[in-house]
Amino acid sequence: MPSLITQVKSKLFIHSSRKSLHALDGAYASLMHGRSLDFEDLRKYEYGDQVRDIDWRATARQGTPLVKRHRAQRMHTIMFAVDTGRSMAALAHDEKSKKDLAILAAGVLGVLALRHGDDFTVVYGDADRVRRRAPGRSEGALEHALQTIDSAIDSSHAPSDRDALLSFITRTISRRMIVVIITDEAPITENTERMLRRLRVQHDVLWLTVRDAEVVLDHATNATRTDVDTMWDVPDFVQGDVEIVRELTEQTAADAAYLVETLKRMEISHSVLEGQDDAVPQLLQLLNRRSHARL
Repeated sequence: MPSLITQVKSKLFIHSSRKSLHALDGAYASLMHGRSLDFEDLRKYEYGDQVRDIDWRATARQGTPLVKRHRAQRMHTIMFAVDTGRSMAALAHDEKSKKDLAILAAGVLGVLALRHGDDFTVVYGDADRVRRRAPGRSEGALEHALQTIDSAIDSSHAPSDRDALLSFITRTISRRMIVVIITDEAPITENTERMLRRLRVQHDVLWLTVRDAEVVLDHATNATRTDVDTMWDVPDFVQGDVEIVRELTEQTAADAAYLVETLKRMEISHSVLEGQDDAVPQLLQLLNRRSHARL
C-alpha cells in the first residue's frame, strides 16, 4: 500500500499555495492554549503569522519582517476521533472518497502536531466497536494511524455511531487533550449534544464535517447512487426531480444550520470539508479563526 503520509504532504505542498510546511507554523499555534515566554530564535515573517509576534527592532535592522519564535510551554496531545462506520465509505461532495478526505484532514493536522513536537492519538470506531491507538510522536506512528483509519473504514460492516465514539472518549480519557472530531453530515442527536457538553468541559474540541455527495443526480449523468448502509440503489425516477432535490436541500441546510448553532453555542470550532482540493485551505482558515478569536 502506498504511503498515506506522503500523499498528505503532497496535498500540503500543491494545494496550500505555500512554499513549504514552515508556512503552516503560524496557523498551528492557534491550536494551543497559552504560550511560553522563553525566546528561541527569529525567522522571516510568513503569511498566517500573528502581527504580535513580529520583532519590530530586528525588523528595522534587517529591513525585512522577522518573527519571534518561542519555546513551547508544554506538549499537547491531539486526539483524532474518527468515524470509521460504513457511511464513511461513501462519496464526498467532490465525488471522491469520504474516507480519503477524512484521512487527509487527520494527516494534515497530524503533520502539524509532529512539527511542533506534540503527541497524537486516534480513537476510531463504528456501531460494533470503538478502539484507540497508543499515542505517537513520529511520522512512522502517523503513517500507521492513517493506515489504521483506512483499513477500519474498508473493513467496517457496521453503521456509523458517532455518539458511541464520543461516549468512549468521555468515559475513558481523563487527561486534557485537543479533540478533533472527524465525521460526516449525519444529523446530531440530543445524546450527541450531551456528549459534546461533557467533552467541552474537559477538552478543547474541533469538529470537522466531511460533506456528503449529492444524493439525487441529474438525468444527464446516466449514473446511479447506492446507499452504503442498505446497498439499495436510488430509484431512477427520483433522479433530476426538482421537488425532491428542493426537499433534500432544505433538510440538509436545516441540519447543517442546527449543527453550526449548537457548536457555536458550545464554543466548538467547526469547518466543513467539501473535497480534497480545498481541504488544506479550509483547515488553515479554521486554525486562523481560532487564533484571532483568542487575541
